[in-house]
Amino acid sequence: MARTAVHAGVARVVLVGDLDMDTAPHVGSVVAACLAEGSTCLRLDMTGVSFCDCAGLSALLGARAAALRAGVDVAVEGIGAGTQVARLLSLIGVDTFLAERKAPVDADPVSRRSAGAVPPPHKPRQLPPSHGPSAF
Repeated sequence: MARTAVHAGVARVVLVGDLDMDTAPHVGSVVAACLAEGSTCLRLDMTGVSFCDCAGLSALLGARAAALRAGVDVAVEGIGAGTQVARLLSLIGVDTFLAERKAPVDADPVSRRSAGAVPPPHKPRQLPPSHGPSAF
């Protein structure tokens, strides 16, 4: 479930409940609608999200990429420390990656879109040692 409010060019998408394969496609639709309205800033509020799976993670990363391609500043907010969502993002190594990102500073939105908003290089995290044979 998502609620959206746009005020002075800032689109705030409030996500509530589980962000999973059933609800993730809705995130993309809502973000696309916000971007089509000409929002200059996108805030994804995760305060009410209690669970996120790989489909939800993909939706978040896709929303971020779409916003940056459109030249829109983006941030994922409200991820509580110690929650399942925070743990997932940390394990995958995108916890800081999803922090606020500014779109390129070029004033022309068309140029901003073509600039690609390339994120900083990601440093892989070291996995803890395994405690026994793997079932893979």
